[in-house]
Amino acid sequence: MRHFLTLKDYTKEEILEILNIGLEIKKEVKARELKPRLSGQTLAMIFEKSSTRTRVSFEVGMYQLGGHALFLSNRDIHLGRGEPVKDTARVISSMCDMVMIRTYEQSMLEEFAHYSKVPVINGLSDSYHPVQLLADYMTMMECGKDINPIVAYVGDGNNMTHSWLMLASKLGFELRIATPKGYECDPVVIADALAFAQHSGAKITVTNDPKVAVEGATVVTTDTWISMGQEEEKAQRIRAFEGYIVDETLMSLAAKEAVFLHCLPAYRGVEVSEAVLEGDQSVIFEEAENRLHAQKGLMVWLDKHR
Repeated sequence: MRHFLTLKDYTKEEILEILNIGLEIKKEVKARELKPRLSGQTLAMIFEKSSTRTRVSFEVGMYQLGGHALFLSNRDIHLGRGEPVKDTARVISSMCDMVMIRTYEQSMLEEFAHYSKVPVINGLSDSYHPVQLLADYMTMMECGKDINPIVAYVGDGNNMTHSWLMLASKLGFELRIATPKGYECDPVVIADALAFAQHSGAKITVTNDPKVAVEGATVVTTDTWISMGQEEEKAQRIRAFEGYIVDETLMSLAAKEAVFLHCLPAYRGVEVSEAVLEGDQSVIFEEAENRLHAQKGLMVWLDKHR
């Protein structure tokens, strides 16, 4: 049995297999010939953090695969309110076929997975957001940007940046990360990525200069500077990230055919300009839809590898 807690645990071949399953299912959806691959199965969705895309994509995805998704907020269950994680894991995994958790601490996910009898999926943690990267790379594949890509990430050294590091280092492409001083990625994650890169051939650059990162890039991406739980730091972060907005001037340094990605929600005029977000190079809504298809590929793959 496999869990999906971070891309660190997956090989290049496994990641591409998951994505190809998702692309196959996406074709079936468009042709209205979808097969009920997970008929009669149930996905428990545990949300300690709320989300638009995560809830809709997993719930609709499980329905399209012939199964049922059960929404569980921290108000609905005892997790974190007196019942140990290991007890909740044992109970829920005895009744459901798969579990998706969107939470704060990666350690909570790991403990839950340790005691779970069924596959556990990381729907987001403060450390990693691997399901989003499946959707991002699927979008790159559909745009033809998976051939020798140069990906520039501009912004906070957060869970998205960590996940880009894992994806690039596993698949072997070039990744350039630009973060302000004091907001760099976790050095442990960087070290892991550099170790994987020795085998995959990935080229990873970490800088504090957005222009260095974006120059000639074929994919430019960013994320919000103020994530859930960081609202009190808003003014401080906006000052610290001055000059890191992906606007027309910065985007003009990228390759002419470059595309722009953002995991959403996006704060227009903060980390990205309105013109870039709504411009011809933006594929953010195709990317958002691909959360649905990539995650269906993931759930079918996990079911096959029980």
